[in-house]
Amino acid sequence: MLALLLAAITVSANFEAGSVAKVEVVSPTQLRCPVVGESDQDKRNRQASWYYFRLDGLPSTEVVIELTNLVGEYNYRPGTHPVSARTRPVYSYDNSTWRHFGDREVEWDEKEIRLRLRFTPARRRMWIAHVPPYTTADLRGLLREFRRHPHLRSGVVGKTVHGRDVMLLTITNPNRADTGKKVIWLMFRQHAWEAPTSHVCEGALRLLLSRDPEAVRLRDEVIWKIFPMADPDGVARGGVRFNAHGYDLNRNWDAVDPAGMPEIAAQRKAILDWVDSGRRIDLFMAFHNTESGEFIEGPIPEGDTEFRNLAERTLRLLSETTSFHATRPLRASGASTTPGQPGRMAVYQGLYHERKIPALLMEQMVEHNSKLGRLPTVADRLGFGAELVRALAAAVEAR
Repeated sequence: MLALLLAAITVSANFEAGSVAKVEVVSPTQLRCPVVGESDQDKRNRQASWYYFRLDGLPSTEVVIELTNLVGEYNYRPGTHPVSARTRPVYSYDNSTWRHFGDREVEWDEKEIRLRLRFTPARRRMWIAHVPPYTTADLRGLLREFRRHPHLRSGVVGKTVHGRDVMLLTITNPNRADTGKKVIWLMFRQHAWEAPTSHVCEGALRLLLSRDPEAVRLRDEVIWKIFPMADPDGVARGGVRFNAHGYDLNRNWDAVDPAGMPEIAAQRKAILDWVDSGRRIDLFMAFHNTESGEFIEGPIPEGDTEFRNLAERTLRLLSETTSFHATRPLRASGASTTPGQPGRMAVYQGLYHERKIPALLMEQMVEHNSKLGRLPTVADRLGFGAELVRALAAAVEAR
C-alpha cells in the first residue's frame, strides 16, 4: 500500500520552460523540489528564481511541496535568494489560468532558506511556477493573430546560440511618412525567468494593433521597434538569467562576442545600424522584473539635462497614469553595473555609452504591490502594457 501511495504523486517538467531538479519524496504527500538555478560563464552569480513543474496523481488531502536550493549570488554578492518570505508562487489547473497561493498556504523557513507550500488540491493535476509563465509558443500564437495586420512588420535580426530567431517587430502606419514621427524602442525578456515582462509586451502589442482611436494615433505619430523576446533559448529550456553559453544578456553590452553572445550582437547591430543610418531614437527602454522594487534608472551623467528631463517626465507620467508603483526616485545608474570590470554594462548603459541613446531600464515587482493592493496578476500586466505605450508616447511627444 505504501508503494502505491509513493507512486501516487509524480512531478514532471518535460515541457517548454519547465524546470525542477531531482525531487525527493519525504512522505506520500510531501515532496522536496530543489530549484535548478543557473550560473554564468564563470560559474558565478547563481540565480534560483525559476521553477515550473507539473504534479500528477494528486490526492484530495493536504499536500506539502518544499522548494529548496534557493541560495545564490547576485552581482558577485553571495548569499542572496530572490525567493523569500514574501514570495507567493502561482498555480494552475489548466496550465493557462494562474492564481497565487494564499498567505496561509505558504510558509517560510529562514534557517533552512526553504519555501513550503501547504495546500489541498482541487484536482488530480496542477502546475506550479514562480510567476505565470510565458513561452515562445505563447509569443508565436500572439503573432499569428496579427500576421496580416497592415501596421505590423515582423523581422529577424539574427539567431540565438541554438538557432532560434532574434525577432524585431516594427509597428507604425506605413501610409504616413516616417519623417517627423517619434521613435521608441522596447526590449523584453532579456532574462528568461522574467515572464511578466512578456505579458506587458503582449498588452502593449494588443493596444498598438487595435482599432482604438488612441492606437491609430500612436501608429500615425510613432515608430515602435520592439524586441519581444530577447532570450528565446533561455525561455524554451526553462532558464533563469543567462544564455546557452552562460552570458547574462543584460550585461556584456561592452563585450561584443558574436559566437558567445549572438543575441546581444544581433540586437546591438540592429539598434546601432538604425542610428548610424541617420534615424532617431527618442527613447529606448528595457523591461525587467525584480522581487519587491519598482523603479526606473538610466546612465544619466551630470550635465545631460535633456536626458534627465526625459527620464523624470517618463517616471512622472508612468506614476500618474498607470499602475506603475515607483518604490524609489529616478536613479542614475552609472556607466556600468560593476565599475572597472569589463563585460558588465547593461543594455541601457551600453547604448548610451556607444551613441548617447536615451536608454532606460524599468523594473517591476512580482511580490505584493501596495498601489494595486494585491500581488500583480496576468491581467494587471496586460493592462499595464496598454497604459505603458500611452505614457511613453506622451513622454517623448513633450520633448
